[in-house]
Amino acid sequence: KKKARGGCNLPEPSWEERLANAVTPLWRLPYQEQLQVKYENQRKILQTLASRLEELGIDAQEPGGLCCPLQPLVPSPIINGYRNKSTFSVNRGPDGNPKTVGLYVGTGKARNIVCVKADHLENIPPKHKQVAQCYEEFICRSPLDSCILFRAGGHWRELVVRTTSRGHTMAIITFHPQELGQEALATQKALLKEFFTCGPGAVCALTSLYFQESTMTRCSHEQSPFQLLHGEPHIFEELRGLKFRVSPDAFFQVNTAGAEVLYQTVGKLCQTTGDAVLLDICCGTGAIGLSLAHQVSKVIGVEVVEKAVEDAKWNAAFNGISNCEFHGGKAEAVLPQLLASWEDARPLVAVVNPSRAGLHYRVVRAIRNCRSIRRLLYISCKPEGEAMRNFLELCCPPDPRKKLTGEPFAPVLAIPFDLFPHTVHCELVLLFTR
Repeated sequence: KKKARGGCNLPEPSWEERLANAVTPLWRLPYQEQLQVKYENQRKILQTLASRLEELGIDAQEPGGLCCPLQPLVPSPIINGYRNKSTFSVNRGPDGNPKTVGLYVGTGKARNIVCVKADHLENIPPKHKQVAQCYEEFICRSPLDSCILFRAGGHWRELVVRTTSRGHTMAIITFHPQELGQEALATQKALLKEFFTCGPGAVCALTSLYFQESTMTRCSHEQSPFQLLHGEPHIFEELRGLKFRVSPDAFFQVNTAGAEVLYQTVGKLCQTTGDAVLLDICCGTGAIGLSLAHQVSKVIGVEVVEKAVEDAKWNAAFNGISNCEFHGGKAEAVLPQLLASWEDARPLVAVVNPSRAGLHYRVVRAIRNCRSIRRLLYISCKPEGEAMRNFLELCCPPDPRKKLTGEPFAPVLAIPFDLFPHTVHCELVLLFTR
């Protein structure tokens, strides 16, 4: 097929090209050009922040209308196949196969979703592609349908693959039980285990095979436990000389080599003295806090995923780190209690690494109203999104109506890190002081 674009008849892009353009939009550019594109994007974000701060009566301090100095973009040590976690969907493929395992092109709203195999994507490692291919082979052999729409029935759903630099591979398969009884479920789990241990899937050499029955789009371990069908309950990663245990739903930076560079820089920016306390908010498995524990007197981590908190505690004990404590629960519930009664004389440095949804307002308010926090590092994978709201809340004048009484912060330095080559995304580290 051909269609007119810009007055020219150009061939319709293939499904593979459409997927690459959607998931890795910079894939055609040489890596140095990708870095230039991303750096300009980060400049625009800082210019936007500066103009938003000006609306609050805070003038931009830097040439070019930036809110603070922007350092050069730090490149990723690994450019291709860097992802240590991939999530594959199950849906109808371009050939009509309803059991295609891949990634989506199109949207549910437009009702034009097509699931395209991800074999050609440059950011996904070969091992992830191999597990996805084997999973597709298994569900194509299964008499059970794939679950494309919950209300329409079907069972086989998404696949998550996690790998580590130590050669470990974890596969997590989500399954909609619909009306199946326990006996029928046990049969499917046995068939899945047999396929990946004795059948064609044995080539994947899985360290861990998990199964989760889920009637929701996303389920935590507490809502629907991850069931270990085969292998070890955890996989292990090494980062900055430490060993980390990783559970099925625990957060770990998706680019391990890039995370090492990022955390090293975070350690320098903290400028902590030996008596300082590090507050690690949204700490996941504790990677940031544990890697910086040697340069502070104490680390306090807060994390909502209970299994990640268990991992963080195990990681501290295994690595012989005794000056860390980790608190489970939503940061907006845990942190205000933690800081309201803070009377420790030691300097307090905060590092926050939230999801794309940013920090809850109560978390920002607790940070603002704690006088001991003079230095804050905000790590954001989407600074133009909800994080922008957080930046403004941190820097705006005090507002008693919103119970925001603490002295405002000011952005003093920004460093972008390319943890996601071939995509438009970066991790931006913004240093705030007051």
